[in-house]
Amino acid sequence: MTEMSVTYLGDLRCRMKHESSGVEIVTDAPKDNHGKGESFSPSDLTSSSVAACMMTIMGIKAKQHDLDLTGLEAKVIKEMVTEPERRIGRIVLKFNFPRSFEDKYKVMLERAAMTCPVHKSLNPKIETPVEFIYPE
Repeated sequence: MTEMSVTYLGDLRCRMKHESSGVEIVTDAPKDNHGKGESFSPSDLTSSSVAACMMTIMGIKAKQHDLDLTGLEAKVIKEMVTEPERRIGRIVLKFNFPRSFEDKYKVMLERAAMTCPVHKSLNPKIETPVEFIYPE
């Protein structure tokens, strides 16, 4: 079990605290929803958390096979929809690997990424195309 606390700071901002580490994150509403857009919005965190989770799961698998994923980057594009209600409609994920791997490791890493619990927890209405890009 993990405990976190969230405090509303006013002006559409919240402070989230991870209780065991003391790490804090401040969120802000996006400009297109009455905010200033000066920090991650809650839906930004949801979207980027999918990429971080997938990278973490790939990292666990890579470590088991003595592969180095240092430098792996993800581009995350969040698209909101407003009908029939405002929600995340699509999260596009593009993983850019710093180096290539044998095909068997590519398959292993890509399958591992798709087991990410954050990805599996998303509403099935959210489209999540995923692309894995390796250097030539």
